[in-house]
Amino acid sequence: MSKIRIMVVCGFGLGSSMVLKLKLDAVLKQHGLKADTFCADVMTAPSERYDLVFTSRELLATFQGDTRPVVAIGNFLSEQEIAEKGLLIIQQLLAHQAS
Repeated sequence: MSKIRIMVVCGFGLGSSMVLKLKLDAVLKQHGLKADTFCADVMTAPSERYDLVFTSRELLATFQGDTRPVVAIGNFLSEQEIAEKGLLIIQQLLAHQAS
């Protein structure tokens, strides 16, 4: 399977985005999916190369107008929420890259 780049964004690109990234990595591993995940802050995020964004509901408007998918997560510690909101999108992106 090809890898996609998933950017995890918070205000400063340190604390909460790192927590979400670790939980996202765990979900990916549980489902046998591979992706390059990385953290970014809200100011530098637009200049990054990515296929998908995971962020908070509060920062969702930052990506308004972006053609790439954005997943807004309410509870960064909930692997269930991450899986429910993001797995289908990740699988679709991986399938698209593989074709």
